[in-house]
Amino acid sequence: MIHYLIFAYFYVAHILKVICCHITYCKECKKLNTGYDWCNTCNAKHFRQNFINWTSGNIDIDKCIQDTQLSAKSYHKILEWIPYGKLHDIEYIAKGGFGRVYRAKWVDGYIQNWDHINKDWKRVETNMYVALKSLNNSENITSEFINEITLHHKIVDNNYFSFIVRIYGITQDPVSKNYMMILDYADYGSLRNYLDKNYNKLSWYIRLNDLYFVAFGLEKIHIKELVHRDLHIGNVIRFAFHSSITDMGLCKPADFDESKSMKNSIYGVLPYIAPEVLRGHNYTKAADIYSFGIIMYEVISGLPPYHDLSHDKNLAIKICHGLRPRFNIKVPELIVSLIKKCLDANPLNRPKAEEIRKILDHWVNQSEVESEIANQIKEAEEINYNLSTGLIPSNYLLPSANLGLSYKTHSEAIYTSRLFNFNNLPEQKNSDDYYQQYDNIISREFSESLQIDVPHLNINDYLGINAFLYLSYSFCDNKNELT
Repeated sequence: MIHYLIFAYFYVAHILKVICCHITYCKECKKLNTGYDWCNTCNAKHFRQNFINWTSGNIDIDKCIQDTQLSAKSYHKILEWIPYGKLHDIEYIAKGGFGRVYRAKWVDGYIQNWDHINKDWKRVETNMYVALKSLNNSENITSEFINEITLHHKIVDNNYFSFIVRIYGITQDPVSKNYMMILDYADYGSLRNYLDKNYNKLSWYIRLNDLYFVAFGLEKIHIKELVHRDLHIGNVIRFAFHSSITDMGLCKPADFDESKSMKNSIYGVLPYIAPEVLRGHNYTKAADIYSFGIIMYEVISGLPPYHDLSHDKNLAIKICHGLRPRFNIKVPELIVSLIKKCLDANPLNRPKAEEIRKILDHWVNQSEVESEIANQIKEAEEINYNLSTGLIPSNYLLPSANLGLSYKTHSEAIYTSRLFNFNNLPEQKNSDDYYQQYDNIISREFSESLQIDVPHLNINDYLGINAFLYLSYSFCDNKNELT
């Protein structure tokens, strides 16, 4: 009961905050605020007066930042030029496809509103940790960098519950001269890192929550008629209570013609790329859904897809022939069915992001009541527990079941984005018996060609739902509230 009270407190506080932005008046112009303690007209004036006091050294970046400051209807929507000297304790984290990622402390923190008494911006979260994302060779700014900044601004809305990583501003490394984006820092890192460290402690419903967050973020991208184009679990980061999509550098309009820009080259992580894209077709929303289906498999199983195979043309051929990842444990048929639909070889058969989000929302909210999903989860947990203790034969489900989160990655299984250029791949298709059984994703046709050890889902956690984690984010079920 206590978790419902916790949720109620935060939910009411959020609603009151939203209401206040519509009933409070600007202390300067006396007109209605456009956001929580935010007046677009007056704050735009304050920003404009400060334009002469800073520059990024690049006209395009200056204009991008200034446009957000002049148009922002709440503090969530502004970007800043942040001097590199305001960033302390910079630490290298990882290398990505386009550049490097660092962690740093931002001394000032972000702008929340205008301080009418001190005639300056009021800032919060001083000395907050942020992530710095650099782009290699960006001294001469690239269209990809500007594209990512612009699209972050377009997708992230005034609602805190965005599930798209927030970007605070831009800085420049004084040594390399590379420009860097300053974004929210996730303590747990990528969702892949989070699974490696915490998988056996996570209940089914926490996993479903993470998938719900990703589906929500993907829906927001698609509502804006955009396509992510490089969605994989490394581009999903885990905060304390939710997951968010990041790395929007390749995100482009849904009608973007890939053939005119990349000369039929494909950029991404091979296991997450839809078969039609592998064959040279344009990236679509349905291709993002395929990528989500692979993420869904990974979150449920705990394992990277095809971790024991070389990520080369042979794998691409098998995927086009109908190869999909497999579970070696019992998974609820409802979950397997949804994953199968996402991974259908025919893009037209894949569900929309909105549909997926609503299904996951329904499952999460059925966690503590008698329901089909709860019953299937309970049955799966009992079977998996018996498998792990030897009470039933290990071949009850599939051969070679290993219920511990232990796996070895093939030396040529690569999970960072890279360029591919495959020629003469076969027509994509589902395996002949793809929809004849729902005890697994993979067809029996491929059951001998792909052996994956899949970990045990903790029997003690299957009813351990933390209601605050999902109720805090699932109250919004109206598409209009997302835009």
